[in-house]
Amino acid sequence: MSLADPRVRGGYALAPKPSLRASSARTAGRAKAADADASPRGLLALSWAAPIVVLIVWEALCRGGYVAPHVLPAPSKVVQTAIKLVSTGSLFHDLGVSLLRAATGFAIGGLIGFSLGVTVGFSRVAEAAIDRSVQMIRAVPFLAALPLTIIWFGVGEGQKIFLVSLGVVFPIYINTILGIRQVDPKLLELAQVQGLSGGTTIRRIILPGALPSILTGVRYALAVAWLALVVAETVGAQAGLGFLAMDAREFLRTDVIVLTILIYALIGAGSDSIARVLERRLLAWHPNYAKGAR
Repeated sequence: MSLADPRVRGGYALAPKPSLRASSARTAGRAKAADADASPRGLLALSWAAPIVVLIVWEALCRGGYVAPHVLPAPSKVVQTAIKLVSTGSLFHDLGVSLLRAATGFAIGGLIGFSLGVTVGFSRVAEAAIDRSVQMIRAVPFLAALPLTIIWFGVGEGQKIFLVSLGVVFPIYINTILGIRQVDPKLLELAQVQGLSGGTTIRRIILPGALPSILTGVRYALAVAWLALVVAETVGAQAGLGFLAMDAREFLRTDVIVLTILIYALIGAGSDSIARVLERRLLAWHPNYAKGAR
């Protein structure tokens, strides 16, 4: 290296500046290493840190008199109310009714959504015949459909299960189609080269390849199922968490209303956790999920 070289100043060779790409790669590598070092228990504790902080601040504001009890009761008051309802057995009864409605509606809606998604995913003709109608129905809000479902089914169990099923259909339908159509074309070419039959290709390549997208739809559908049930249980219900909240509203029992909201939130978090476990188990073969499965 000559002294005329611009990289030489005062007789000393200057080290080349690291490129932006190399710097970004090192930063990404350090981030991945930090994620790898994080223990599952530490991540679990971190996920609950924000809710716990909110509860502590909430309790402090209520005890300090900054929030009126009839507007928003303290968490300790909500816990006392929950203990009373558990002791009478009414809370478990209403919770069981809501869980049964949600599970039944989810099973029916999930089966319909998956069946329609598979049909449309494999056939452009079926897409032309079905998809536009499904998308139009998907755009109708639950509250707009509520009066019509009451006319059709009354205010009994059928109306509530129908609304839950209707909400579940669309996430699973859309994600099933996306999953099928995003399967790697090279895998399909490999199936043809290997001489696999159409049924074997679907069973061994297409459906497993679509499974990550389908399970994403399942996770979203679980949340929608509870949203639909909340709407359904606000009209004419004689049992369930929605009935418990509406009955408490008549007597200005904000503690009971807040309790039902917290129960919905916990059920939603629990449902998502179950879906995540199912996802890791079913996708243990997938490179993006293999580490989590271990």
